Order: sequence, then C-alpha cells, then structure tokens
Amino acid sequence: MTDVHSDIFKDEDFDTVLSPDIDFSGTLNFEKPFLIQGKISGEITASGLLVIDEKAVVNADISTTRVVIRGLVKGNVTATEKVEVSLTGTLEGNITAPEIFMEGGCIFNGRCTMTGRKPI
Repeated sequence: MTDVHSDIFKDEDFDTVLSPDIDFSGTLNFEKPFLIQGKISGEITASGLLVIDEKAVVNADISTTRVVIRGLVKGNVTATEKVEVSLTGTLEGNITAPEIFMEGGCIFNGRCTMTGRKPI
C-alpha cells in the first residue's frame, strides 16, 4: 500500500464506520480500522488506521498510526507510520509522520515534518 489511489477500501474493511448522517463532537479513541463518512469536531487519538472519506468533514487534531485523507480535515495530523492525502483530500493543518504521500491535485495548507523511521 504505497499509493493512495491503489488503496481501495470497502465498508467491510472497517470495524467501525461513522455514517454520513452522523455529526459527532468530542474525543474519539479507537484501535481498529475506522472510517469517517460524517462530521467530527474535537480530538481523535488512536492506534489504528483512520480513513476520512470524500464527503467527510473533520475539525480535529488527529494522532494515530496511519491516516488516509480523502475529505476535509482542519487540524494537525500526527501519525506513527504514514499520512496520505488523496486527490479529493483537503488538509488545513500541519503533518508530522515518518512517511507522507500527497497525490497530485490534493489541497494542503500547513507544514510537513518527517520524523525518523524505526529500523526494520
């Protein structure tokens, strides 16, 4: 999974899906793959994969293992593995991660800090 456009996720790939009709405010914590299709404001702290779908709106600082942004995120994003911003993704905030991938055509307004990778 090195490119955003090669990652095809289905609802079945996720333990939890926040559907498009949900508007959540508060602190979100999870460990297993999580898909956001609705709206979230607050803070997201996790140790799993987070995918923000195309029509999702997230106003939160995010700290997790891996993040795929296909919708709108306003907030700082920190990942221990990778942050991916797809063609349909918009990120207004800073990124801190060992690996950062931005697909051509995405919108990004912030600073990138690439941290060192753990030795294999």
